[in-house]
Amino acid sequence: MIVDLTRTSGRTGGDPGRSGRAGGAGDAGKKRRRLLGAQPLGILFSAPYLIFIAVVFAYPIVFAVWMSFHDYFFTAPGANVARPFVGLDNYVTALSDPAVWRSFGNVGIFLLINVPLTVVLSIVLATALDRVVRARAFFRVAFYVPYVTASVAVVAVWLFLFSNDGLINNALGPLAPNPSWLVNSALAMPTIALFVTWKGLGFYILLYLAALQNVQRELYESVAVDGGGRLRQFFSVTVPGVRPATFLVVLLATITGANLFTEPYLLTNGGGPNGASTSPVLLIYQKGIEQQHPDVAAAIGVVLIIFVLIIAALQRRFVGREES
Repeated sequence: MIVDLTRTSGRTGGDPGRSGRAGGAGDAGKKRRRLLGAQPLGILFSAPYLIFIAVVFAYPIVFAVWMSFHDYFFTAPGANVARPFVGLDNYVTALSDPAVWRSFGNVGIFLLINVPLTVVLSIVLATALDRVVRARAFFRVAFYVPYVTASVAVVAVWLFLFSNDGLINNALGPLAPNPSWLVNSALAMPTIALFVTWKGLGFYILLYLAALQNVQRELYESVAVDGGGRLRQFFSVTVPGVRPATFLVVLLATITGANLFTEPYLLTNGGGPNGASTSPVLLIYQKGIEQQHPDVAAAIGVVLIIFVLIIAALQRRFVGREES
């Protein structure tokens, strides 16, 4: 009896061409899932936000980088003028200006005060609020109200408190600084740092409160059984348990501080006294809008972005290292 091996292999092994096509379709499906994700419909729902990010953030950054390498100036709408490429001239102009270096020094002082103070106060207050039983909602709202209140309204209160004849100076009497807080070159930026810390504290407290819900209560009981008090529980359980939130708080506080504008503009009348509270963003506004040098302002903005990225990378390396 003669067996047709060709027909048999076709029945058992399948059509090689068909299997090749199936394998190609499977590979294409895998590539499509890798590109679009497991649920491609999610891209449709996130598209409005992605468009918002592209229009409001990505495009201005790319345009600012382009401006920083060209001789750019404002013109009438529709005017067609040459904007030649000037290389690094705008960066040289920006970095040779002492006001630029002073603004970065000012924001460095701000971050050294604001970021540690924000982390310490927010985690301590969040831990205390997490243990409160009565009036918990009231205290949470009380801490959050300054964050959602318009800066102009809150600034008016701080001007009343820290002015030359304000409530703080009257309470301190002969111990009050002279010149006063916001017109003192040594105290203007620390006072702004305290204001920003107080105003944004409610937001960071909420982040820590959310993180505290993921800390297992059995860990506190174990420390208590071993004889540990509240302080030991805080440093042995709470602080390690909310480490991811701490990294997020440090990162957000740094980005917020690097973009400081409203507070020095309102509290010190545009960066006074004599530039002691001028931030890089405020200087960008002064250079680009008031002095009509948008190309130099764009160069300062690019340097600021690099500065923030370097700080974020260092924070990721040292603050977020144990988390990863």
